[in-house]
Amino acid sequence: MKYIFGFLVTILLIILLIILLVTGGGSKSQAPNSSKTLSTYSDDASALVRLTVDGPIVAPQNHRATRITVSRDSTTFEQLVGYNGQVTLTQTYGNTQTSYLSFLRALQLAGFTKGDKSTDLKNDRGYCALGSRYIFELEASNKRLERFWSTSCGETRSFDGNTPLNLTLFRNQVPDYNKLINRSDSSTN
Repeated sequence: MKYIFGFLVTILLIILLIILLVTGGGSKSQAPNSSKTLSTYSDDASALVRLTVDGPIVAPQNHRATRITVSRDSTTFEQLVGYNGQVTLTQTYGNTQTSYLSFLRALQLAGFTKGDKSTDLKNDRGYCALGSRYIFELEASNKRLERFWSTSCGETRSFDGNTPLNLTLFRNQVPDYNKLINRSDSSTN
C-alpha cells in the first residue's frame, strides 16, 4: 500500500510540474515590467521627445541647427544659431493627448528607442563634419531618459532606428515646417 501511495504522489508531482512548466509557473503579472514603451508617456505632462538637426561644422556665426520638441500639449519648432544654441526663431503649436499618443506609437514602430548606449558613442561632436547630425531624445520629469544620434553621412552612430522615417515623423508635427525652414534660411543670409 505504501508503494502505491508513493507512486500516486510521484505521478501527481510530475503532472503538477508539467502544468507549471506549460503555464509559465504562475501569474505573469508579478514580473516587473522593466521596459516602458513610448506610448506609456502620452499622459505624462512632463514627457517630451525631441529631434535636433545639427548642421555642418563651420564658423560659429554660420552654424545652424533646428530643434523640434513634441509633448502632450505642444509642438515647438526652433531655429538655433552658433554652437551655444542661440534661438533665433520659435514657433509653437497646440497638441492633444490623442495626437501625441499616435505620434509616440509611430516613433516606437520606427525604432526611436533603439540604440547603442555605450560610452564610446555618447558624444556626436565631430562626426559627419560636412553634413548633419540628428539627435533623438526622450525626457520625462526633467530627466533625459534616452539620447541617440545618427548622421547624414551614414558613418558611425548610436541610433539604430529608421532615421529617415523618424525625421519625417518629427517634421510632420510642424504644420508649416517648409515655410519655417525657408524663413529661417533667408533670415540668416
